[in-house]
Amino acid sequence: MGKSTSRYKQNRLQQLRGFCLAAHTGSMSKAAEKMFLSQPSVTLQIQALERELDTKLFDRKGPKIELTHDGEILYELAQPLVNGFASLDETFNARRNSIDTGRISIAAGGSTIQYVLPKFVDKFVHEYPKVDMRLMSVTGKDGLEMLYAGEVDFCVGPMLDIPEDIEFHPIVAYDSVLITPKGHPLSKRRRVLPRHISKYPLILPPRHLSTWRQVEYVFAQEGLPYEVRLEVGGWEVIKRYVEIGLGVSIVMSICITGNENLEVIPVQDYFPRRTYGVVMRKGRQLSPQARGFIETLDPKLRDLWADSSQ
Repeated sequence: MGKSTSRYKQNRLQQLRGFCLAAHTGSMSKAAEKMFLSQPSVTLQIQALERELDTKLFDRKGPKIELTHDGEILYELAQPLVNGFASLDETFNARRNSIDTGRISIAAGGSTIQYVLPKFVDKFVHEYPKVDMRLMSVTGKDGLEMLYAGEVDFCVGPMLDIPEDIEFHPIVAYDSVLITPKGHPLSKRRRVLPRHISKYPLILPPRHLSTWRQVEYVFAQEGLPYEVRLEVGGWEVIKRYVEIGLGVSIVMSICITGNENLEVIPVQDYFPRRTYGVVMRKGRQLSPQARGFIETLDPKLRDLWADSSQ
């Protein structure tokens, strides 16, 4: 095979495009006009295609051309390919921006999954029922490790310390409240201060979680000693043990339903609000499904990638 034939074969799409336009218009010159080429260039491409396929594609009758039997077969095969390639960019962009199907993996703490996310997950799942969603119940540290390893698209939860390569975008915030058994002495005070709370045993989540750190910080700032009688995971479990009188606790207001047999006392003047948000790696490109769920959490976060999608 000569250099000229090899060069044309490497540009098979161009050959097929010229062939299809010539077949459609019935003219080499009209095909050349649509391709912004000279008529001899299109003719050479089609002749090279005929040599490579070892067939005759057109019967030439002066300026007019007609498809041969083999030409009709090739036209039937080639036309969808040429049209498909012409619309490749449009089809690709449509598919890459489609949320309807796909997969999304989110890491979050158990309390976040139980109290913060349900209404957002419910809305997203009803809108995109074919998206496969996975919620991974992990601690904040484990969630970050999964994020760095690419095992999840993003995390949702509170963050006290934000690494330089991580973005944190707040979504919702909840006040801290003190919970005690019904009729507890603290519930009879007009105002409860940290020094009042420190006199009673505490029930707290595990010490590696953010609640422990915040409680510890408040008492340290006030120079107050305190006792943790029970360390247990999950707000529902904590509420139950407070109800039976084993101690008092600091929890987030979102976990209070109003059906508990508890006293609920505001303490936001001393114990900070907790902000929950989306935790992402800087510079990581998210799937349409991940972006769609983040927009469900907060429509304003659409601005994070609005410029790049234009």
